[in-house]
Amino acid sequence: MLRLTGAARSYGDETVLRGLSLEVDTGEVVAAIGPSGVGKTTLLRLLALSLEPDAGSVALDGTDAWAVDAAARRSLRRRVGMVFQEASLFDASVARNVEYGLRVRRSWSDRLRDELAGLVGQNGAAAAVHEALDVVGLTDKVTQHADSLSGGEAQRVSFARALAYEPDVLLLDEPTSDLDPRNTAVIEEAIGEARDRGIGVVVATHDMHQAERVADRVAVLLDDGVTEVGPTERIFEDPSDERTRKFISGELVY
Repeated sequence: MLRLTGAARSYGDETVLRGLSLEVDTGEVVAAIGPSGVGKTTLLRLLALSLEPDAGSVALDGTDAWAVDAAARRSLRRRVGMVFQEASLFDASVARNVEYGLRVRRSWSDRLRDELAGLVGQNGAAAAVHEALDVVGLTDKVTQHADSLSGGEAQRVSFARALAYEPDVLLLDEPTSDLDPRNTAVIEEAIGEARDRGIGVVVATHDMHQAERVADRVAVLLDDGVTEVGPTERIFEDPSDERTRKFISGELVY
């Protein structure tokens, strides 16, 4: 569904990614693992269609996002959601934060067009908000102000906001790096729920145990690109690339 082919990206004289290729299918979770600074966030920004590659292509359902005009690219971009490492919520209630994602990013869909035209009404948005919050276990916080949430709760609201508009692809940048075990478990369960809904998920994480728990496939980022991609069990138990084996075992230190 989402395909990165031969992508490269530099910042000034520093090459971050070179010759990177990766596919994300419908209803699968791909974990991108690697040390800090290796380019995992840049990979996500390329997949989010917010950063143009210096070389190569990024295609969604066969459409090269950087070979079409800006309006068409915006339509493609609305089909991709992203949750950042640090939650960024608005000065409003939990419900309004989740609803904002629905209104802004799902404006292309028939469902929201009907809603804005009054054919579905406010109950439709409320149901979508409640459903998304239910996934992350926060329906009891629907009227609570965002600034009263804990850090873990705020991250769960961010996840719900992205999930509410049902993106085709959901990108997660170190989504649990600062969370306690309980909030981490909730987010990981929500990742499984997104997969069950047919959403393709990419999780950038330095936590290899998390990658083992949630991912169907793992992409290992070393040396300016993807060293190898494969089923999770094979990557961790029998990697084909010696650099992957050394990284997973701790022999290769960055």
